[in-house]
Amino acid sequence: MKTILFFSFLFMSTLPASAQRYVADSQQSKLTWTGHSEVGNYAPSGALQLQQGVFTVNGTQITQGRIDIDMRTIQHDDDKMQTHLRGEDFFNAPKFPTATFVLQQIKGNQASGLLTIKGVTKPVTFPIGVAAEGDALRIKGKATIDRTVFGIKYNSTSFFSGLGDYAIKNTFELAFDVVARRGNTASNQ
Repeated sequence: MKTILFFSFLFMSTLPASAQRYVADSQQSKLTWTGHSEVGNYAPSGALQLQQGVFTVNGTQITQGRIDIDMRTIQHDDDKMQTHLRGEDFFNAPKFPTATFVLQQIKGNQASGLLTIKGVTKPVTFPIGVAAEGDALRIKGKATIDRTVFGIKYNSTSFFSGLGDYAIKNTFELAFDVVARRGNTASNQ
């Protein structure tokens, strides 16, 4: 049975005492997004691909981490919406192909760091959990992100009036389930 542990707990004896590097397995990791309309229950969702990720574990704690997301892979079942999300109104993936999260600290079960989307970097904090699985870590969580602080204002009632059913909430969720496998002894990233 897998036991989900929060960063504030020990990873038990499965982790070494010296700093170890863990590299995300982009094929096993999953990233999903969900947006919401302001009116009704419409909540479009889709997937993204992890470009790369690396974590440093020192003793029993993740002390460093970085995740890069390939924004050119944002997916939705509707091709028109998918193209729109990749375009200038939203993530402008041709110009800004990568979104990055750099971990700054973990306090209790809360991860804090800097998220960069469309070249804009802002602090974010969200709950996170980890499970040790042999020589791998499984890192799960869900971040609620205010798109408007990254300059994504399309159909936001904070910036436009009279949108009616076309209004989109400022926040969206980014859920992640990252599998990272033990690599070589880590040095500073």
